[in-house]
Amino acid sequence: MVSGPVLDVRDLRVAFRQDGSTTHAVRGVSFQVHKGETVALVGESGSGKSVTALSTVQLLGDSAVMAGSITYNGEEMVGADEPALRRVRGNDISFIFQEPMTSLNPLHTLEKQLAESIELHQGLRGPAVRDRIIELMNRVGIRDAETRLTSYPHQLSGGQRQRVMIAMALANGPDLLIADEPTTALDVTIQAQILDLLADLKRDEGMSMLFITHDLTIVRKIADRVCVMKDGEIVEEGLTADLFANPQHPYTQMLLAAESTGLPAPVPAGAPVVLETDHAKIWFPIHRGLLKRTVGHVKAVNDATLTVRAGETLGVVGESGSGKTTLALAVMRLIGSKGRIAFQGTDIQYLNPRQMRPLRSDMQIVFQDPYGSLSPRMTVAEIIAEGLGVHGVEPGRNRREMVAEIMHEVGLEPAMMDRYPHEFSGGQRQRIAIARAMILRPKLVILDEPTSALDMTVQVQIVQLLRDLQQRYGLAYLFISHDLKVVRALSHKVMVMKQGDVVEAGDAAAIFDAPQTEYTRALMAAAFEGKAA
Repeated sequence: MVSGPVLDVRDLRVAFRQDGSTTHAVRGVSFQVHKGETVALVGESGSGKSVTALSTVQLLGDSAVMAGSITYNGEEMVGADEPALRRVRGNDISFIFQEPMTSLNPLHTLEKQLAESIELHQGLRGPAVRDRIIELMNRVGIRDAETRLTSYPHQLSGGQRQRVMIAMALANGPDLLIADEPTTALDVTIQAQILDLLADLKRDEGMSMLFITHDLTIVRKIADRVCVMKDGEIVEEGLTADLFANPQHPYTQMLLAAESTGLPAPVPAGAPVVLETDHAKIWFPIHRGLLKRTVGHVKAVNDATLTVRAGETLGVVGESGSGKTTLALAVMRLIGSKGRIAFQGTDIQYLNPRQMRPLRSDMQIVFQDPYGSLSPRMTVAEIIAEGLGVHGVEPGRNRREMVAEIMHEVGLEPAMMDRYPHEFSGGQRQRIAIARAMILRPKLVILDEPTSALDMTVQVQIVQLLRDLQQRYGLAYLFISHDLKVVRALSHKVMVMKQGDVVEAGDAAAIFDAPQTEYTRALMAAAFEGKAA
């Protein structure tokens, strides 16, 4: 048995060369992960955390230039040949990536994707593979696992897709698990279950973990040691309890102090109603057999009644798969539904696409997965300005100037407008998605987990930006999130959903201070008690 650390990174330097320019992403990073230990890499988006992790088994692509040393159980990974890397990847070292929709194959069922790794590395066949898949899906909290085997990734919620990714990573009992923001898309109750699961696996199987996150509450719960990264360097390292109790570096102190606080500005008196639904219902038929007869329904949303006025935010919370995003898509008329849906007093329920088009510029949505919703073939300037051309907004103005203005508003450097999405961090891509929606100055913005990919400091900035934009332009927000701290900071009203039902709704202060249902109390406990732990 090899003695010493499972993973030993020494003086790692990574640069990317493209079009004659060189970007230094990692600058002399050194750390170790020992057997059974969890080490957290913490820092803002773009600090070099993910690049460091991907370097361990050479997953950075041809434009990357690496120097230094990375050893796994004493075996050098930097410069290793492809057979040696293939032997380690997915078997000894497994990854949970940040954006599951781009990591899962959209053309294959969940069963096929999970089976591929199990058959390759474990040699199982037939019913044994299926049993192992169902066991894994149950362990990561996917309900009705057996009926989900034939589902495709697009048929799952964001949180469910992330759980499938976790199941794939755990399938072969890895020696080292590298988890890159593994709970980003998960609601607080499932997040707690996944963290408990990972902790159990570490204890039971002696597994080591390199855990990458921007959520310091998670770090406190799961990590033994912490490395804080800034601008490609580790600026502080230490035992988790020591670092939280007595942070030494000013950057670490700033990270620990960052939290979305305060309350939104009051809704102006007499503000008009922008959006209302009356008993909205969205059921999806289940087809079986040769003739595809309808044998039942997936009851995504059962009975949702809501009202949002100009300058008001309705926060929609609940576990993944509760119907939050489905309701938002129905409001935007991107999927069918029953029940009245009115936008600025106009019933839009039965409008056809041509009739809906004049309203589209006033109804914008920021999706949960920024990488999946941004075209990889368009520059940032083209992405953000696309709606201006489609809707004919302010045709006389210089579009690059408008793009520069909105990029500055959302905290992006306008000089980066000619880059492509893959050249940005996850947090930066989310800001691009927000800029694309905001440039049209809409009346209603649906925000589907808009801060889930953002580190804490940027999250605070985005919350303040959304507040400022709302107050300045009288925007109505439908804000979907599993982060109840952010919901509290932004929302005037809150709607709590569970398995398609609205279980509680009302004034935000009343919901947070005195929740009426057991489910809402459980959500609050998972979100706020962990902070005090």
